[in-house]
Amino acid sequence: MSHYDLIIIGSGPAGRSAAIQAGKLKRRVLVVDRKNRLGGVSVHTGTIPSKTLRETVLNLSGYRERSFYGRSYRVKEDIGAQDLKMRLHKTLDYEVDVLEHQFNRNHVDTLHGMASFTGPNALDVATEAGETMSLTADRFLISTGTKTYRPDYVPFNSNTVVDSDEFLELGQIPRSLVVVGAGVIGVEYATMFSALDVRVTLIEPRDSFLDFIDKTLIDDFTHQIRENGVDLRLGSAIETIEDAGEHIETTLANGRHVRSEMLLFAAGRMGATDRLGLDKAGLNTDHRGRLEVDRKTYQTSVPHIYAAGDVIGHPSLASTSLQQGRIAACHALNTPTLPESPWFPYGIYSVPEISTCGMSEEEMQERGIAYEVGIARFRETSRGNIMGLEHGMLKMLVSLKTRRVLGVQIVGEGATELIHIAQAVLNLKGTVDYFVQNTFNYPTLAEAYKIAGLDAFNRMPIPEEYKVARGAKAAE
Repeated sequence: MSHYDLIIIGSGPAGRSAAIQAGKLKRRVLVVDRKNRLGGVSVHTGTIPSKTLRETVLNLSGYRERSFYGRSYRVKEDIGAQDLKMRLHKTLDYEVDVLEHQFNRNHVDTLHGMASFTGPNALDVATEAGETMSLTADRFLISTGTKTYRPDYVPFNSNTVVDSDEFLELGQIPRSLVVVGAGVIGVEYATMFSALDVRVTLIEPRDSFLDFIDKTLIDDFTHQIRENGVDLRLGSAIETIEDAGEHIETTLANGRHVRSEMLLFAAGRMGATDRLGLDKAGLNTDHRGRLEVDRKTYQTSVPHIYAAGDVIGHPSLASTSLQQGRIAACHALNTPTLPESPWFPYGIYSVPEISTCGMSEEEMQERGIAYEVGIARFRETSRGNIMGLEHGMLKMLVSLKTRRVLGVQIVGEGATELIHIAQAVLNLKGTVDYFVQNTFNYPTLAEAYKIAGLDAFNRMPIPEEYKVARGAKAAE
């Protein structure tokens, strides 16, 4: 039996950052992962694969150049599944290699197998070789992430009816695709395959989608994806899904039918905790297999057991999971560290991208905050014209009382990169004046911040101190 200061179950973003932090603190740390390769869902079936696939699609299809050369323009004709997977596997191999190097450099032990608690401070790991190893530790971190939700009424066959994990192994690019679930995963895959000129139908049982995003942005985004060929059907509950051999027949509750070569079911995920033996450690999960934690320390109801990443639910982002894992490790090992910043960005890698930070207009209204709005269109910037951008916008929300920027929403090319300017200003409690006073590189898409800032600034009351300064200057 081996004893560790910290045992981490799962090697995704949360487990990875926690292990490296513990290693740097010179503690004895072990990472257990059921897969035979490190990285978790993020590296193998989630964040990295989907974003790599998106970039490959946009590059090979010539999508970004179509405003100049026409909708039929392509960099490569007859794009096949192998073209997409070649870059995908190369990227994943590199990610795993980097992670293994980081673990080796920081003296992090690893073990491949299925972990299950046998007591509050002990667990067994069943390896693929058929061995069972018994381990103990002073502290534990559960970072097992999530798994796909697979309801019984969906006839999954790993070929033409698949979940989001299986989708990455597609043997050929279908001519038509139904995506069930207009959450982040469904929207990303639906829009990127639409960019390949696949006929895509995106079905969402609710009357709205991505409800945490500002409605103005969603309206703009909806217009763009429909213009790009996505058949978006909201308020369409699924009645039946039938594998008819040559095609998949999807029947909706309103009586409509959709035929497609392939169906991707992307409606929800569950915490990957069912095989951990949590009851033996004194832990319970909610109906979706998620653990509840103290959001400042990431301790569970059992003080020496921590949980971080998607397994604790919202916001379920790789970026926030990295932060959570590091903070959990520091607290578990009694090491002071900086807390998380209050504002973090959301990034949706659809076509086009969406990224937000801070409050939406709907949240401002719910809280009764008096505000002004600044809007910038990417086509208004010189860089946008150079890039051939016909769409894209940045929306800025500013408090009329304090002049503070309280939210920024972006849809369009580079949104997930541009949002970090907003994040910095929000976390430093900056005002709209920052964007009016400062100079941005020209030409850049970041100029949209100045345009939106001026748009709001010019409709806001002039502060008294500005009037005094202007009067003093006139008197001179």
